[in-house]
Amino acid sequence: MEFFERFAVPHPSPAIYASMVAIGLTVIAIIAGLTYFKKWGYLWREWLTTVDHKRLGIMYLLCALIMLFRGGVDAIMLRAQLAVPDNKLLDSQHYNEVFSTHGVVMIMFMAMPFIIGFMNYIVPLQIGARDVAFPRLNAISFWLFFMGAMLFNISFVVGGSPDAGWTSYFPLASNDFSTSVGTNYYMLSLQISGLGTLMTGINMITTIMKMRAPGMTLMKMPMFTWSTLVANLIIITVFPVLTVALAMGTMDRLFGTNFFTTTNGGMDMMWANLFWVWGHPEVYILILPAFGLYSEIISTFSSRNLYGYKSMVASMVIISALSCLVWAHHFFTMGQGATANSFFSITTMAIAVPTGVKIFNWLFTMWKGKIRFTVPMLYSVGFIPLFTIGGVTGVMLAMSAADYQYHNTMFLVAHFHNTIIPGVVFAMLAGLTYYWPKMFGFMLNERIGKWTFWLLSIGFVLAFFPMYISGLDGQARRMYTYSEASGFGTLNMISFVGAGIMAVAFALIVYNVYYSVRYAPRNIGEDPWDARTLEWATHTPVPEYNFAITPQVKTSEPLWDAKKRKHVLFPGKLDEIHMPNNSGVPFILSVIFFVWGFSFVFSIWPLVIVSTIGIFACLAHRSFEKDHGRHISVEEVTETEEKLGGVR
Repeated sequence: MEFFERFAVPHPSPAIYASMVAIGLTVIAIIAGLTYFKKWGYLWREWLTTVDHKRLGIMYLLCALIMLFRGGVDAIMLRAQLAVPDNKLLDSQHYNEVFSTHGVVMIMFMAMPFIIGFMNYIVPLQIGARDVAFPRLNAISFWLFFMGAMLFNISFVVGGSPDAGWTSYFPLASNDFSTSVGTNYYMLSLQISGLGTLMTGINMITTIMKMRAPGMTLMKMPMFTWSTLVANLIIITVFPVLTVALAMGTMDRLFGTNFFTTTNGGMDMMWANLFWVWGHPEVYILILPAFGLYSEIISTFSSRNLYGYKSMVASMVIISALSCLVWAHHFFTMGQGATANSFFSITTMAIAVPTGVKIFNWLFTMWKGKIRFTVPMLYSVGFIPLFTIGGVTGVMLAMSAADYQYHNTMFLVAHFHNTIIPGVVFAMLAGLTYYWPKMFGFMLNERIGKWTFWLLSIGFVLAFFPMYISGLDGQARRMYTYSEASGFGTLNMISFVGAGIMAVAFALIVYNVYYSVRYAPRNIGEDPWDARTLEWATHTPVPEYNFAITPQVKTSEPLWDAKKRKHVLFPGKLDEIHMPNNSGVPFILSVIFFVWGFSFVFSIWPLVIVSTIGIFACLAHRSFEKDHGRHISVEEVTETEEKLGGVR
């Protein structure tokens, strides 16, 4: 009995019991399906042990989509609770858990894998490389992220979810105020997935700096590759700060240290500073690759080269620098003094300038272009006005004196979602639609995609624009209920209706995939969008080695110039290709990390010791392993290329 009490959810409800049943049935269905169709060997050989950047990218994107729906369910629950005054759908504890997990899932386990998935799939193809610099490390990065996400998500049904907000401020996150293991889950799962992200940062920077095709100087790189480089420079700058903060928070909760306590020399504000030193640059880690995707899409569907290439690069570099100088605008209401408030107010407003430059670059790219309003282009065009509104409200929040009115209200919630949803979610859906044919060999249905875009846009406006008004009227954020006398009922009901429309749009995404798998034509060629960069110069499906002959680059749009100016992209002859071997060690290591994290959450010290030994055993195995990869012979390459339609 003691065993079950240890892992019991402290605040059970019908929704949690339903989640337990759903998770159990899903696991049983997956195991039964794999067994019935005899796919265990295929799963192990092709996916669990792969080091292919393309397959890892697809797995990142699949996880991101699943987490998008997982976080979306939380969002619907939040909006349903606030739809009417004095609602009893969720009690205060359950509401705290839902909005805490919603924030973490959407930022760390939806948005991050979306951008890293695109980085993995696209960047080596865009720079003419055959893989990333460290394929084995790339696999470890994915599996650590995946196990961190799984560890966080089981908290809802084993032990209880975090309830101190997605920022997990101390002392609220201390043992005194968060008595369940929920915050332990937060600390350990983010630590594990954050290690994977940090490894990705190192890997991507090395890949871009050392593995570009001949002729591709830094100023000839595609814009998405530039955005990836800048975003990963931010990652390796600020993710170590998060790692240290999480380690200190874990020690406070499990070992009684006093880093973030209000007594014995601790300082709770130190957590807030460390968190936002990472947290605000994190926004730009998400948004810069999204800007890169928009740049590729707008250029392709305007049939024009990107306007102001150098200014686009410069603006991203400036944004990355300023992103590390704005974190204390989160403390305008905490009494830090006029000098500090003024400095961070100015830097926050200044970051709008290079962002505005990019908006004008995209508009001038479309100016006099032959625009094709495909689904990716609709998302890109729709992003511009919606994101601009979010940016303008950000400048309002940057005014430290006015922030006293805005800060702890729904106005801030509206602003944040007004930047992240058009800036990141729209970009990811645009990128997914744009690169889907390269990944899977067929296109998503355009008509269903356009319905999805319009429903999502309308639902977004209805869901979040009323929050600006209710926030200015005084509706506080993080509150699970409000009285009828407050007058917020109508605006919150409109927001709930908008969230429902967004849910229908996300359901249409699933239907679009189903419909397209069944009915979409497969004879689409290598370049169905008439694109401009190298990833569209290789075959569909992309062979394991990406390019049989390393491309020779002369401009920032090598494929376009090959098509229009007859540049020779693939000079030379076929040669033997060296590729890395698959390995099961990254997956096994990540499973041990999962056990290690779970053991720490519940302070099961014997299992902590055993799993720690297992982690070091995997590292030692890799240190002494003699695996020099394998070579694909010229004959094999020739045979593959002939099947795919010619040498690329």
